Amino acid sequence: MAVRIRENERVDELQRNGYRIIQNPEKFCFGMDAVLLTGFAHAESRDRLLDLGTGTGIIPILMEAKYRCSHLTGLEIQADSADMASRSVELNGLSDKIDIVTGDIREADHIFQSASFDCITCNPPYMIGQHGITNPDAPKAIARHEILCTFEDVARQTARLLKPGGRFFLVHRPFRLAEIITTLVQYKLEPKRMQLVYPYADREPNMVLLEAVRGGRPRMTVEKPLIIFREPGVYTPEIRDVYGY
Repeated sequence: MAVRIRENERVDELQRNGYRIIQNPEKFCFGMDAVLLTGFAHAESRDRLLDLGTGTGIIPILMEAKYRCSHLTGLEIQADSADMASRSVELNGLSDKIDIVTGDIREADHIFQSASFDCITCNPPYMIGQHGITNPDAPKAIARHEILCTFEDVARQTARLLKPGGRFFLVHRPFRLAEIITTLVQYKLEPKRMQLVYPYADREPNMVLLEAVRGGRPRMTVEKPLIIFREPGVYTPEIRDVYGY
């Protein structure tokens, strides 16, 4: 299928179903966190899935490859990223399965019907205003810092858009874990499963994967740690499996 590739863009292989994705390194490329989130999440073929802040559409594309959900939607506020995501969907022949919508997470309940999704995924900005240095390049800054939405915005909208018993999957940073769990519980998104991700077995974790259920009962399973590297440059078998190698 002939899809336009713009200046400074590239097409990357995704190692799943022959799918590919269009990216622009000068703006933003997906990272390991998005891939690990799709490895941690789970869905049924009958599910309707929403990805909040979809960027270039990596999560809906990988979730379709893994679970064949009945329909997937990516919501993205940055028009350039949404355009790349839409063209990646077209490139993979998925236009009948995946919609890319340009819009604001904070207004998601005005874009979509309440309680209309079985699953919601999100790889949100990790950093609040005083954390780290805000990238001077706006697209990357918006992706990494809470400039256009906060985690509470994400939780509030997720609670409105998930069906009762629906599942919310997210990846974040461990240093905000207490705040994240408190916010989820505040919006009746009960944490049910957690996995910490470590760059090496002897290092501190640098990511946390969480599953919450709308209206779920209190009880959370902490899964065994996920280690990324066995040694420098060598992924563990678990990571190779997630990537589809």
